[in-house]
Amino acid sequence: MSIPKPLVKLNQFFIVISVILGLIFHEAILAIPFIIGIYTLITRKNPIILLGKRFLSKPLNQYIQEDKNQQIFNQWIATVCLGLSVLFFYLNFIIAAYVFSIMVAVAAGLALMGYCIGCTIRYRFMMWRYNRSKLQS
Repeated sequence: MSIPKPLVKLNQFFIVISVILGLIFHEAILAIPFIIGIYTLITRKNPIILLGKRFLSKPLNQYIQEDKNQQIFNQWIATVCLGLSVLFFYLNFIIAAYVFSIMVAVAAGLALMGYCIGCTIRYRFMMWRYNRSKLQS
């Protein structure tokens, strides 16, 4: 199960742009990537990626592929952080709201440049579980 890299990049770009727009114009814009994130986690189908598929010029398997499970993990992180940001804006905890929004934008921006924070977190977690299981055996 994989996703063509241009579609992953499209989703990352969408997240960065929507967070920036939400922080510049109105925090309600943050609800858009949050709702899309919830939908993606429930259905395992990302509307941004589904829309982007229409614009790819080659067959999907001719692109560099990204692991779908990793992308779902990254979506969990982004959605939780965006949800906390939306909640904190609603509760008028402005600093916390900005911190969580900026964390999402920075993580997605770094991913666009080639470094995946979610990948590092998931890798370390999987190694921790593996090492723990070895000790228990």
